[in-house]
Amino acid sequence: MTAVLVIAARGDWPTDRVVKALQDGGAQVFRMDTAEFPQELALAGRIDARRGWSGDLSSAFRSVDLAEVTAVYYRTPTPFALPATISAPERRFAAAQARSGLGGIICALDCRWMNHPAAMSRAEYKPIQLAAARDCGLVIPPTLITNTPDAVRAFVAEHDGSVICKPVASPVLIEDDQLKTVYTRRLSAADLDDLRGIDATAHLCQAWVDKTHEVRLTAVGVRLPAAEVHAGSEQAHTDWRSDYVSLTYTTTQVPDAIAAGVHRYMNRLGLRFAAMDFVVGPGGDWTFLEANPCGQWDWIEAATGLPITQAIADELHGVPV
Repeated sequence: MTAVLVIAARGDWPTDRVVKALQDGGAQVFRMDTAEFPQELALAGRIDARRGWSGDLSSAFRSVDLAEVTAVYYRTPTPFALPATISAPERRFAAAQARSGLGGIICALDCRWMNHPAAMSRAEYKPIQLAAARDCGLVIPPTLITNTPDAVRAFVAEHDGSVICKPVASPVLIEDDQLKTVYTRRLSAADLDDLRGIDATAHLCQAWVDKTHEVRLTAVGVRLPAAEVHAGSEQAHTDWRSDYVSLTYTTTQVPDAIAAGVHRYMNRLGLRFAAMDFVVGPGGDWTFLEANPCGQWDWIEAATGLPITQAIADELHGVPV
């Protein structure tokens, strides 16, 4: 029997769909959130000269033998919930022990991963994404990462003033108890006249790529379900995340050359899942933008009917394509 360890936040409802698909397919599923450890989740892992890690991971409702886990689905765990009675230094110490103990044993499991935390952590870096995509035969836009205003001006001049700026890491921040998003923007002449703040941190600039639409390609093992994303407003044309209401979607086929490059990319970075974004130009050329190893897919599945949830369950089951 397939035994899948699912590690995700309790409120992550796309994971609920994956769990149901796994159970419908006959898999035994043990779902946990790292926030449950150590107060609601018990660990008793053992290793010796005769066998690898075994023992129980258990909650009040169910348990799983670590030696029987055939796949791990690692998505959106939340921080450890440690006892409120311990001091701040003790909490930091206890969190480090939990991360190395529970996290270390889980990471040591020799099974099918989607995705292994080490691979996911490395693949989140956009500079690594761009280098890997380029090396794997995918076209990327000319890119500058800098904290120097002069470098920005020189890059803009090199590309005839047609340049965008966007975050290097997650575009989301919390300010004044509000969730805010930093969207991609095209640099204007006014922006270049006042580049104060560029020296405060790293910024990513890219040459603007003319496009008719974008594509969200959700790579799941060798499966590559893809959807065209058509912007219905000027702001969505620059960054479609800024105006979801204006978007329309259609399913699309992935050109053979792009598919081959994506498969090389996934193998190179040790991934079984990635939400990948491409720009498609007027001539039909695909340009790679980025690949999120823990990206969202549920909304694109709802809009297009692409069977992404089932593809994830099949990959964890090891169902051949």
